[in-house]
Amino acid sequence: MVEEDLFPGMRTVTAEDVASKAAGAAFGKPLVTNNLRALLVEAMIDIALAPVWRWCAADYAGWDFQHESGTKLEVKQSAARQTWTTATGGPSKSSFDIAARTGYWVDGATWMPGIGRNADIYVLAHHPVEDVSADHRNPNQWNFYVVAAAALPDTKSISLARVRCLCSAVSFVELGQCVESVRQRVNSG
Repeated sequence: MVEEDLFPGMRTVTAEDVASKAAGAAFGKPLVTNNLRALLVEAMIDIALAPVWRWCAADYAGWDFQHESGTKLEVKQSAARQTWTTATGGPSKSSFDIAARTGYWVDGATWMPGIGRNADIYVLAHHPVEDVSADHRNPNQWNFYVVAAAALPDTKSISLARVRCLCSAVSFVELGQCVESVRQRVNSG
């Protein structure tokens, strides 16, 4: 199929052109809006956990990553500095959604009912940088807390302070090893 110019003198616009333009608008600045920051953090975690973990997050997915052994991992994120933070404003209160679910979708088409947490492990990612040097795209600015789902309290959300009582933060370079350690504990007990 031959593409025609939409307007005389204007080149044909491709899907790649549109995707590149959208990516620049979404991720071209140091601070990324809440709903897109989750995708950014999942991309970081995919880099840290590949190739033995598969990034399977999608619309309505029950979890974000699955290990080749079948262990499931959920990612939640929060940041101290937000896109809407003013120069005089303080850090955003950081908390993570850990609520039990009523089920999950398989391949986006079949509902599997069941109350509880769908993942075995949670990675709670926190971006603590409050000043203008904050760059959500930089994996080295993030702290990662890796927690077995069974160790989480039976609440809808958890504060960063409470997360710190459960485990210590690890850096991006330590993340893969920490997740593997927790995965082995989860699978052996």
